[in-house]
Amino acid sequence: MFHVIYPQEHVIHTSCGSVSVAVFGDQDKPALVTYPDLSLNHMSCFQGLFFCPEAASLLLHNFCIYHISPPGHQLGAAAISSDDHVPTVDDLADQVSEVLDYFGLGAVMCLGVTAGAYILTLFATKYRERVIGLILVSPLCKAPSWTEWLYNKVMSNLLYFYGMCSVVKDCLLQRYFSKEVRGGPQVPESDIVQACRSLLDERQSTNVLRFLEAISGRYDITERLKKLQCRTLIFVGENSPFHSEAIDMISKLDRRYSALVEVQACGSMVTEEQPHAMLIPMEYFFMGYGLYRPCQLSGSPRSPLSPSCISPELLSPESMGLKLKPIKTRISLQV
Repeated sequence: MFHVIYPQEHVIHTSCGSVSVAVFGDQDKPALVTYPDLSLNHMSCFQGLFFCPEAASLLLHNFCIYHISPPGHQLGAAAISSDDHVPTVDDLADQVSEVLDYFGLGAVMCLGVTAGAYILTLFATKYRERVIGLILVSPLCKAPSWTEWLYNKVMSNLLYFYGMCSVVKDCLLQRYFSKEVRGGPQVPESDIVQACRSLLDERQSTNVLRFLEAISGRYDITERLKKLQCRTLIFVGENSPFHSEAIDMISKLDRRYSALVEVQACGSMVTEEQPHAMLIPMEYFFMGYGLYRPCQLSGSPRSPLSPSCISPELLSPESMGLKLKPIKTRISLQV
């Protein structure tokens, strides 16, 4: 039977402001650090994955989960003062390092979605010895294209003048989800989209604007990807606006230590729209570290997370059960 585990909330003061971290599980276990996409937190970005019993069993058995919210994105957050420094992407990556220091963590596994995937990838390039593996969902690795820059500029202006209005929410939902679940004139929105829309109402528009400005000011890190010392597993929805960027990113990574899973009929946020598609690839990915999916959550020893015990052959995509070309995974949508 799957039991609900409630988090411990920590507010950590860092050199670039306070950040909220929700901790799930046994802190004696290896750490899995998550970072969500724009305007989201762990409730709106990772709930689907952790409400999938098999995925939750896999993750919570092997890891203690540290959900980092972008500054001011946690539940019940107040508006950040306009006098405060607007963080850069480097500030946010450094903040992740300070969070690890606060909890006394060494090397960690990372799971990020889109903007959050960029922050954790940047963190991995700056602090290579602190990242044991990257799981990236519809990731970013380049500076914004002109199209994205203009789109973000429009959202910034709307947030500044009108707050979290319906137009901004529609723009964000298009960023997250495929048309299949967003619905249309004749088809109602799915439950996950409706739930996300209601959670967006709780965001402070000034805080979202700050994160949007940070991620709009990101820079190209593709050359740094070649120096990554960790294995990388990338998921991307075939209908994600950032699909081509994920394809380009996998081409820059060492093919011996990386793999791509393309999820059909899915937008950017695979963690919410089709979390079951992530389960088997993650199982194979973790098996390379000596981790495995348990039959039950209790009574199991702590799993090792040291790459030193892994032969190079176990780091190959083939050993993960993944093909070098994208895997097409289709999960039937429940009506």
